[in-house]
Amino acid sequence: MVENSWDQFTDFCRLGSEQVQRELREIDLLIQQTASEVDRFVQTNARAVARVRQMESTFDTVPRDDIRKTYDTLIENQQRLFTMRGQLEKLQSDQRNLTRIAELYNKVLGFAPPEVAMDQPGSQDDGKDNTQAMVISIIEAQEQERLRLSRQMHDGPAQSLTNLVLQAEICERLFDRDPERARHELGELKKSVVNAFKTVKVFIFDLRPMMLDDLGLVPTMRRYVEGITNEGFTGLTLKVTGKDRRLAPHKEITIFRVIQALIHIAREQDQATNIVTHLNIEDDEVRMTMEDNGVGFEIDETLTSPDAVRLNLPTLRERIEMLNGTIRFASAPGKGLRVSLRLPVEVANP
Repeated sequence: MVENSWDQFTDFCRLGSEQVQRELREIDLLIQQTASEVDRFVQTNARAVARVRQMESTFDTVPRDDIRKTYDTLIENQQRLFTMRGQLEKLQSDQRNLTRIAELYNKVLGFAPPEVAMDQPGSQDDGKDNTQAMVISIIEAQEQERLRLSRQMHDGPAQSLTNLVLQAEICERLFDRDPERARHELGELKKSVVNAFKTVKVFIFDLRPMMLDDLGLVPTMRRYVEGITNEGFTGLTLKVTGKDRRLAPHKEITIFRVIQALIHIAREQDQATNIVTHLNIEDDEVRMTMEDNGVGFEIDETLTSPDAVRLNLPTLRERIEMLNGTIRFASAPGKGLRVSLRLPVEVANP
């Protein structure tokens, strides 16, 4: 009787798991479609902003109706962008909830007695389900990173290029009418080009630092810290001990991306003003510790809440564990965040 009840329960969980997986596939598709719509509205909004700025440079000569229509278009585009971003965030929240439900089903099915599990069709696919859950988590993190980069591209290089076009048009109109002012605008245009170039360099470095392939982990980390300091955040300290040597490329990029993500979390989410990162490279392993003076949070609650996905903590743990390493997080309200990482390494092939 007990065995029969367990059979019914596992059947219920298995059917529920299959339903959740179907819903996850559907919501993945919706997220991709909505993200594309958001990107389209971002571009439309950038063009509307450019039109407003162009109009403002000749404000006195523009008819009132044109002014009103231009501003109405801008407001409408921004409202649509706000709505689409809200829909995207809602879909991503639903995706996180479904992923947690799928993980719960997998954990429950993992408790099935071996004889019951062997009798159930599809029980041999439990490992595949766990792998699929991990893949879904990684895909979600990748999509969130793409969304962040899209917004960063819009607010940084794309906006800078829009401004450059606008300033160039102003200079073109002023050449014959007011040469002195045109000369001044050209000077401002040159400054804008220099700033845009710096922004693009930072963006490219964030996407994929080429010096990581050429020089290795330690020089890249030092350059990354230097860049953050030059941006105005002076509370970041990097200490490097052990052997400054090359590692396997996939481990160098993993360590760099994990530290990069942790520094972002410390600055943006933990609101830290002082971050100390210690990187120790030995013959057989890399050890890293990071401490900050941020506001802190209840780490056990955070790792099992929606904030865990937003903070990217589970994905960082999965990336390290897939390489047979360990990463631990410690935090409490008012006590900042502490992270310790250990990763076995080997010397890269020359």
